[in-house]
Amino acid sequence: MSFLAKKVFNFSKPPFGLDLSDLSIKMVQLEREGNKDKIVSFGTSFITPGSVVDGEIINQENVVSAIKEVTKKSISKRIKNNKVICSLPETKAFLRIISLPQMKEEEIKEAIKWEMEANIPLPIDSVYYDWQILEKKISQEPNKSDVLVVAVAKKVVDQFIEALESAGLRVEGLDIESVAQARSFINAKDSQKTTLIIDIGDRRTSFSISVGTIPCFTCSIPISGQSITDSIAKGISVSFEEAEKIKLTYGIGSAAKADPLFKSVKPVLDSLVSELERSIDFYLSGLRYSSSIDQIFICGGGANVLGIIPYLSKQMRREVKLGDPWVNIQLGKKLPPIDRNRSVQYSTAIGLALKGLNLTY
Repeated sequence: MSFLAKKVFNFSKPPFGLDLSDLSIKMVQLEREGNKDKIVSFGTSFITPGSVVDGEIINQENVVSAIKEVTKKSISKRIKNNKVICSLPETKAFLRIISLPQMKEEEIKEAIKWEMEANIPLPIDSVYYDWQILEKKISQEPNKSDVLVVAVAKKVVDQFIEALESAGLRVEGLDIESVAQARSFINAKDSQKTTLIIDIGDRRTSFSISVGTIPCFTCSIPISGQSITDSIAKGISVSFEEAEKIKLTYGIGSAAKADPLFKSVKPVLDSLVSELERSIDFYLSGLRYSSSIDQIFICGGGANVLGIIPYLSKQMRREVKLGDPWVNIQLGKKLPPIDRNRSVQYSTAIGLALKGLNLTY
């Protein structure tokens, strides 16, 4: 099975992108007319909590229902195309750059199998994996070829495909979230830049670092948007629901005034900064694929929490920007139909839809 480098050619209508996470499903469909792109449809639906847990489908019936719902109630035009490219959860994926001596393709296939057995914590026969020889040199290994390899547990992939097919969809491709986001956020012209993408979701935060548009490092941590809400609820003694309303209205509070709201969330934010710094240090000092981080984008629902971007920028002493997932879509003079703040929540779906237009990362 090939899901990393699979390309989609010559379809009358390109596949739409479907981002399936623990709590929600987001969908985007793009079409190209000449040299202009058009956002045909988009939408979101929520999944009953507990139906998907840490990337594994527990209640397929609920997931299938949510998939059908998002295709029926999509905004602009209803989805009539059943071809889909879907995300796979970052927590269940293993992404590596491996360096191999110059060899024939058949030899590379065998060498990769050995490298996968040495580099992933799962038996090789329990994962689907795919690979692509990189044209751009990433590692410091002279006279060797760099190969991007991705592996995902078969159990998870099979669950996702079964749910999608049960919803009446035809799976044309699968991508892990970090690959789709790199395709969405990183300008194709920025081939010399190293980009850190911070995705603050409801259940976890994922980091990915790319050289140009090639993801080289990914990790996920349990700090999330819900972690911030929990800290508010406990810190000022309110219910989770009330804390969520406070977060949406006041964000992280005032760091300058050190108000009770900020004091409640500060330990969570400091843990997030610590994990970010640890990942950056490992990438720069351990992997050494780049000498610096040139730009940092933030996305996910947590990116819209008031005050979080300036706080991270100040603590990390690096500029953190809200990502622009439309940077590689040619809309001409038209504005995206999704506002900037909501757009970052659609970044994975947009990146998947871009794959459907035959763009590569």
